[in-house]
Amino acid sequence: MTNEATQPVVELLHARKSFGDNEVLKDISLTVKEGDVLSIIGPSGGGKSTLLRCLTLLETLDSGDLRYGDIEVTHTNEAGRAVYGNKAVLKEARSRFGLVFQNFNLFPHYTVLKNVIDAPISVQHRPKDEAEALGRELLAKMGLAGKESMVPCELSGGQQQRVAIARALALNPAVLFFDEPTSALDPELTRDVLQVIRELAAEHMTMVIVTHEMNFARDVADQLIFMDGGVIVESGRAVDVISNPQHERTKAFLSNYEA
Repeated sequence: MTNEATQPVVELLHARKSFGDNEVLKDISLTVKEGDVLSIIGPSGGGKSTLLRCLTLLETLDSGDLRYGDIEVTHTNEAGRAVYGNKAVLKEARSRFGLVFQNFNLFPHYTVLKNVIDAPISVQHRPKDEAEALGRELLAKMGLAGKESMVPCELSGGQQQRVAIARALALNPAVLFFDEPTSALDPELTRDVLQVIRELAAEHMTMVIVTHEMNFARDVADQLIFMDGGVIVESGRAVDVISNPQHERTKAFLSNYEA
């Protein structure tokens, strides 16, 4: 890899977030470089989804520094508070990432193709024919060729999630975030969605994946973070953390997933 290829795509330093008196993120730092796949695991209530929501600007940090490449989204001022960039900065930051939710979040009244191409046309102002060609190409890549004119309720949950992935990819993001992308799916549909993510990893798509699929995390992720109680308890190479955890809390958590 070139030096350019290993530059941080996402960088978060000393992030804190509270809801009232409940401190949900306690001094969280992470770096994701181009082509890396980072998995975030941990128990419910450990802070994983809040971390993802802060990274994708759905929640605001109380303090901490967040960068997308050369864009400084937030910095911490002398009073210890996070100061966000202006609207133009935030708009540019949002163009750098895509987000795939647990429950698909497709527009129910749009066709599959319109779900995929709506943002490229309305946000990026791409020509409609160009966006449609891209949308059809991405849907074919997701195994959904021939379903362009269907609406979401006509698809299985796994197919809807693959439409959501195509929609996220249509904006050509620098990094894709996944928040428990298979938690609403049965095992067979889960396998289909995870296969799509495996293929993206093989193409060196930069990804951050909150997941409870431990075997998938071990096999696909480069790096892994185990979060509990709002802190990073353990981090390292995914295969090392899952196969040989060093921290007692990590061992206890992973023991629930042993075959």
